[in-house]
Amino acid sequence: MAGSEAAWQAASCGIPVVIHEMRPQVGTFAHRTGDLAEMVCSNSFRSDDDEQNAVGLLHWEMRAAGGLIMEMATRHRLPAGGALAVDRDAFARDVTARLRAHPLVTVTGEEVTALPETGQWIIATGPLTSGALAEAIRAETGAEALAFFDAIAPIVHADTIDMSVAWRQSRYDKGETEDDRTAYINCPMTRDQYEAFIDALLTADKTTFHEGETAGYFDGCLPIEVMAERGRETLRFGPMKPIGLTNAHAPAVKPYAVVQLRRDNALGTLYNIVGFQTKMKYGAQKSVFKTIPGLEQAEFARLGGIHRNTFINSPTLLDAQMRLRSRPHIRFAGQITGVEGYVESAAMGLLAGRMAVAGMQGAPLPPVPATTAMGALVHHITGGAEAKSFQPMNVNFGLFPPIDARGGRRGRKDRYKAYTDRAKADWLAWLGDGARAAAE
Repeated sequence: MAGSEAAWQAASCGIPVVIHEMRPQVGTFAHRTGDLAEMVCSNSFRSDDDEQNAVGLLHWEMRAAGGLIMEMATRHRLPAGGALAVDRDAFARDVTARLRAHPLVTVTGEEVTALPETGQWIIATGPLTSGALAEAIRAETGAEALAFFDAIAPIVHADTIDMSVAWRQSRYDKGETEDDRTAYINCPMTRDQYEAFIDALLTADKTTFHEGETAGYFDGCLPIEVMAERGRETLRFGPMKPIGLTNAHAPAVKPYAVVQLRRDNALGTLYNIVGFQTKMKYGAQKSVFKTIPGLEQAEFARLGGIHRNTFINSPTLLDAQMRLRSRPHIRFAGQITGVEGYVESAAMGLLAGRMAVAGMQGAPLPPVPATTAMGALVHHITGGAEAKSFQPMNVNFGLFPPIDARGGRRGRKDRYKAYTDRAKADWLAWLGDGARAAAE
C-alpha cells in the first residue's frame, strides 16, 4: 500500500520512479500473488465516515491529495454498511495496472537485500520485511527491529453458508443502499452454543512460535483465541457482539452472540469472518468454525494464519521528513514505521512520496499540521510517541490536538465534527502551501 502510493505521488509530480517488488520471485507467508498493494488480512478500509471517524477523515484527506489507493478502493468498493470494503483481487490488479502503465514508473522483480548507498529511496516493505533487508536495517540502526504478530481471518464460500440459519443484515441497518444494509451475513448463537465455542477455542491446537520469539500482538488485530483467554465474555463484547441485529428467522429471540461475515469480492461469492483472526492450526480451524450455526457445511477459500510483522522505533530513528537520521537519502513509509492498517500505511506512503519529491526539488514541504489525520499520524511516529513503549497505532482522535470545548461543543458527536472540520480546512491549506512551494 505505502510503496504503491509513494510511487504514484512521485510520478504524478513528474519524477521517474523504480518500484522494487520481490514478489512473486520471492514469496511471503501471507501473499498469494505478485500484484502490488495485495491485501493480506481483512478486505476492509474500515469506516468511510469523514465527519465522525478518524480513519474516514484520513480517507477524505487522501482523496483530496489525489491518492491512488483511495481511488482504486472506491472503484472496487463492496457493500459493507458504513465501512469501505474492497474486492481485494480486483483492487490489487488495478493498482498494479495503473502503476505499470505510468510512463515514469518502472517495476522490477528483484529483492533489495541491503540499504542503498546513493539515490533517493523509500523503504515501504509492508507487513513482511524480508530477512536480509530486516537484518540490514538492524545493522544500521544499532538496535533490534521491533516486531509483533499479526493474524489473518478465514474466508468462506458464500454458497456453503446455511441461510436457513443465517441472515443478511448490517449492524443497526447501516448503509445508504439495500446492498449496504445486507452486506453482512450473521450467524446466531445461544448461550450454550457460545460457551461450547469458547471451550473449543481454548483447547484447539494452535501455532507455536520459534524459540526466542517474544513479540506481542497488536491489540487491533488479536487472534480470537487470545481474546478468549482474556475472559469468556471478551468475544461477546467484541467481534461477536449481538447488538444492533435482529434474527430474521426468529425476530423475538435475541441471540446471545453473533458471528458476522462480510462480503469479500464483487461477485458476492466469498465472505470473510469478521474479527476472526486466528493462530489455530488448519485442521482445528475447520473443526471449530464448523460448530458455528450456519457454517456446519462451510467450505473455506482461505484459512486463517499468523505472521510476524516488523517495524522500527520511528520516534528515535526518523526525522520529521520521515528520513532515516543516519542516512537521510532513505525514507521509511507504511507499516514498518509503526502505523497500523491499510489506510494508515498508504497515507504514510503518500506523505513520503511527496516529501521525497519536494526534497529533490529543493523546496522541502512545510510541516504537516498535527490537526489533520495525516499530521497526527506522522507526528506520532516521528516524535510524538514515547520511544520506550512505542507500538503500532491506528489513526484516532486521541492523536489530535484537543478541540477548544467552548462555544457549546460538548457532546462527542459535536466534538468529532469539530475535529474533522478543522482537519479538512488545515489539510487543504497545507496542500495549497506545498503546491505553491513547488511552483516557486
